[in-house]
Amino acid sequence: MRIVGAMTFGPHQDLLLLALLIAIAALLVLAPILRTPYPILLVLGGLALGFVPGIQTISLPPDIVLVAILPPLLYSAAFYTSLRDLRQNVIPISALAIGLVVATTVGVAAVAHTFIPHVGWGPAFVLGAVVSPTDPLAATAIARRLGVPRRIVAIVEGESLVNDGTALVLYRVAVVAVVSGSFSIWNAGLRFVWTAAGGIAVGLVIGFLIAAVRRRLDNPPVEVTIAILSGYFAYLPAAALGVSGVLAVVTVGVYMGWRTPELTSVQTRLDGAALWQILTFVVNALLFGLVGLQLHHILNALSSRTAAELVGDAALVGGAVILIRIVWIFPLSYVPWRLWGRSDRREAAPPWQRPAVVSWMGLRGAVTLAAALAVPLTTDSGEPFPDRPLIIYLAFAAIVATLVFQGLTLPFVIRALGVEADDLGEREESKARIHAADAALARLEELADEDWVRPDTAERLRRQMDFRRSRFAARFSEEDDGAIEEQSQAYQRLLRELLNAERAAVVALRREGRINDDVMQRVTRDLDLEDARLDAQ
Repeated sequence: MRIVGAMTFGPHQDLLLLALLIAIAALLVLAPILRTPYPILLVLGGLALGFVPGIQTISLPPDIVLVAILPPLLYSAAFYTSLRDLRQNVIPISALAIGLVVATTVGVAAVAHTFIPHVGWGPAFVLGAVVSPTDPLAATAIARRLGVPRRIVAIVEGESLVNDGTALVLYRVAVVAVVSGSFSIWNAGLRFVWTAAGGIAVGLVIGFLIAAVRRRLDNPPVEVTIAILSGYFAYLPAAALGVSGVLAVVTVGVYMGWRTPELTSVQTRLDGAALWQILTFVVNALLFGLVGLQLHHILNALSSRTAAELVGDAALVGGAVILIRIVWIFPLSYVPWRLWGRSDRREAAPPWQRPAVVSWMGLRGAVTLAAALAVPLTTDSGEPFPDRPLIIYLAFAAIVATLVFQGLTLPFVIRALGVEADDLGEREESKARIHAADAALARLEELADEDWVRPDTAERLRRQMDFRRSRFAARFSEEDDGAIEEQSQAYQRLLRELLNAERAAVVALRREGRINDDVMQRVTRDLDLEDARLDAQ
C-alpha cells in the first residue's frame, strides 16, 4: 500500500480522526432508526470522506482490490443464494444477468464515447462493463422490509449474483484490449466463452475438494476459516489459468451453500453465519472508505474538466444506466406473451407494476467499486491507462445515482405502485416446520420403547411436537381463530421473561466475583441460543 501525503499526526489530526470515526459510528447507529440500508449510508459517508480537510490520500495497487476484497463478498452472496430459486427463474435471471449486462456495457460505452469529449472506445467499454453489475444488498433489504412478492426478490438476487461474473468477464476483455492496444471480435468471443466455462469448471473442482476436506473435519474455527478462504481458493487458481475467477468464486459459493448443511455441525453453522454478517459489512465499509480516500486525488486528476462538465458527465452515465435497465426490462416482460401467447406451461404475463419495481432495483455497489479501482495504472506500452480517473469517478457517480437516488426512492415506488407481498415464504416455512415436527414425532415413536427413554419424557416431548405441528397447521385453516397462535406468543413471552431473569442472575454472580467470566459466557451463550430459538415476532 502506498500512502500519499504526510503521515505525521498532531493534535489536530488526532481530533479530526476521532471526529471522523464518531461520524461513521453515528451514521451506522442511525441506519436502523432511519430505516435506511447501510450501503446507502456507506456511499454518502465515502463521498463526504473525500472532502474532509487533512484526510490522507491512499493509493492501492489495482490488482489488490480484486484479489483481496472481491472473493469474500462474492462467496458470501453465492453461499446464501437459493439454488432452487435460480433454477425456477433461470430465464428472467439469464436475460438480466447476461442480456442486460451486455446491453448496459454497449449502451453506456456508446453514450460515453459520443457525449463525453475525448473518451475513446476502449475506456468507454471498460466503463460500461464496470457499471453493468448490480448489487442486491440495499434493494433486497428494502424489498423484504416493505414486503414485495418473493419472486421479485429472487430474480433480483439471482441477477446480481450471476451478472457479477458476466460483467467482470466483459470487463477483463475490455481491459485487455486497452492494455494491449488491439482488439478482435473473434478473439474476444472465444476469450469470453473460455473464461466463463473455465471459471465454472474450476469452481466445481474446488468446491468438490473443499467439501471432501470439510466432511472429515469437526473443528468449528478451522471450518469457518476454510469457508472464509474458499473464495480465494477458487479465485487464485482460476486467475492463474486465465479463466474467470469471479465465476469460479460464485460457483464454489453456490456449491458449498448446497452442501454445507450435511457437512457441518450446529456450532460451525452458528459461528459461520455470525462471522459472515460481520465480514460482509466490514469489507463493504472498507471498499467505500477506500474510494472516499481516493476521491480527492481523482478529482485533482480531472482538474482539466470544469465542475459543470463533471456533474453533466455523471448525470449522463447515471441516467444511461437507469434508462437502459427500464428499456430492457419492459419488452422482456411482455414480448414472449405477445409472440406466443399463454400456454398451460407458462404463467400469465405479470402486471406492469412488477417489472416497474424490478427496473427500479438495479442498484450498483461494491462490485462496481472494486472493478473501477482495479483498472490498471498503465498499458503494456508504459503509458497511463487512458481516462482511468474519469472511469473511477463516473463509476462512483453511477453508484450514487442508483444506490442513493433509486435506493431512497424505492420504498415510495413500491408503495405508489401498490405492489404487495405474497405469502409464499411464510407458507413454505410453515410446511417445513410441520414436516419437521412429523419427522420428530415418527422418530419419537420409534424410540419410545428404548430402555433409556422415560415414558414421562416421551409424553412431554410428544405434547410439545403436537402443539408445534398444530400451531403451523392452523395457518392453512380458514377456520383458524388465532387462538393457538396467541397461546404460542404468550408462552414465548413468558419464557423470554424467565430467560432474562436467568441471564441477569448469572451476570450478577460474575459481578459479585462468585463465578469467573468464562463460566458466565458459557451459561449466557446457552441462554442466548435458547432465546434465539423463539420465533415470536
